[in-house]
Amino acid sequence: MKPLRLLLAWLSLLVTGPTLAQGEWISYRDAYRVMVQFEKYGKPKHFLQNHYQVSARDGQAPDGLRLTLNVKASQLNLPLDATGRTTFPLLKGAYDENAALVLNRKISQYSFQPRLSIIVRLDGLYEGVDLRSACDQALQYQRYLDAATYGSRRCSGVRFGYLRKGEAQVRVRDGEKEHLLPVSEGAIFDADPNTGFRLVVYRFQDWPEKVQLISQNAPLAIVPVIE
Repeated sequence: MKPLRLLLAWLSLLVTGPTLAQGEWISYRDAYRVMVQFEKYGKPKHFLQNHYQVSARDGQAPDGLRLTLNVKASQLNLPLDATGRTTFPLLKGAYDENAALVLNRKISQYSFQPRLSIIVRLDGLYEGVDLRSACDQALQYQRYLDAATYGSRRCSGVRFGYLRKGEAQVRVRDGEKEHLLPVSEGAIFDADPNTGFRLVVYRFQDWPEKVQLISQNAPLAIVPVIE
C-alpha cells in the first residue's frame, strides 16, 4: 500500500471508524492494513513501538472496556491498558476471513487508531541522545506516512505519561547535578480526548545532548513531541 493510500485508510479509522456491521463490530482487515505498515517499514525503528488504540470520543477512561477478535469459532481477548491501547496481532487467517473486532460498548462512541510511542525501559534510565534518536525515528516514520503534514515539523522533545493517581517523577542528571522536571496534567497522545493523565515533558532545547533521565516509576507511555 502506497503512503497516500495508507493515510486515507488511517484517516478513515480515526475520523469515521472502520466499516461497521450491525453497529457492534469493526473489520479486522481494515485495521490490519493500517497496522501492518509499521512492520513493513524498513528504516530504523528500534526505539519505537506501535499499538492499536480504542479511544472514547467523550474522553472517558477505558474502565471495563473489552476488545475481542472473533476468528471462526474462537475468540482472542485483546487486553487494553489505561490508555486504551493493545498489542495488535497480525494474523493472516483472520485477515483472509475478515474477522470481527468486537467491542463491548457502542462502537459509534469510540475511535480506533494506531498509536506510536517510544519503548519503555524497565530500569527507568534513558540517555538523552537515545531519546533524541527515538523522536527522530518517529518523525521519519510520520513523514513516510504523511510527508505533506510532517515535512516541515521538527522534534521538540518527549512526553512521559503516568496515571493521574500514580507517581510521576522524572529527573535529569546533568553531570553531578539532578533536576526534577515539572509535572502537568493532560492527554498523553496528541488529539486524544482522554486528558486524565499526569505528564512530564522533556524538551531537547532546554538541556545538553549528553544527559540522563531517570523515571522513578515506569510510565504508561513515552510519546515523541513533534511540532
